[in-house]
Amino acid sequence: MTKNRLEAFSDGVIAIIITIMVLELKVPHGASFSDLTPLAAKFVSYVLSFLYVGIYWNNHHHLLHTVKTVNGGILWANMFLLFCLSLIPFSTGWMGENHFAALPMALYGVTLFLCGLAYSILTQVIIGAHGGKKSVLSKAIGNDFKGKISVVVYAIAILLSFQNEWIAFALYCSVALMWLIPDSRIERTLSNE
Repeated sequence: MTKNRLEAFSDGVIAIIITIMVLELKVPHGASFSDLTPLAAKFVSYVLSFLYVGIYWNNHHHLLHTVKTVNGGILWANMFLLFCLSLIPFSTGWMGENHFAALPMALYGVTLFLCGLAYSILTQVIIGAHGGKKSVLSKAIGNDFKGKISVVVYAIAILLSFQNEWIAFALYCSVALMWLIPDSRIERTLSNE
């Protein structure tokens, strides 16, 4: 089975996730800058989540460049990733609505942790289906330090959410910044094949 339907379905789900997030930003009743102030937390949480969804879409796109054929394992691993990504609008909305309070901040971290875990699972399933250690993807990502450290940072941030929400928020932002520039390892490996 080819990867075209998987890519199209994934792109559609990710587009819907972004649409749901932006629909949560309600237009204020008033025409002054002071009417926008209550929306600041929601807007900041939306920007961070939009960035995360964009990062996952971008890296998912790169990841699927290494896929020749799709099997049931890849389909289900991809579905798990999409499920985890679909939780982002809820945790984003709750975090922004409650001005980055501890529990919503922790739930946001749990969502990011699950997304990172799901992406890692998808990566491993693709590697297994395409030749293991000899696969293009395995050669490209090596020990996947960025992927592993991201999940660890999310776990630390979840715990820190109950001590200091702003440190947790800074950690979530730092992981996003780490992934902001698309991972070029796959492109380099594909060009050398």
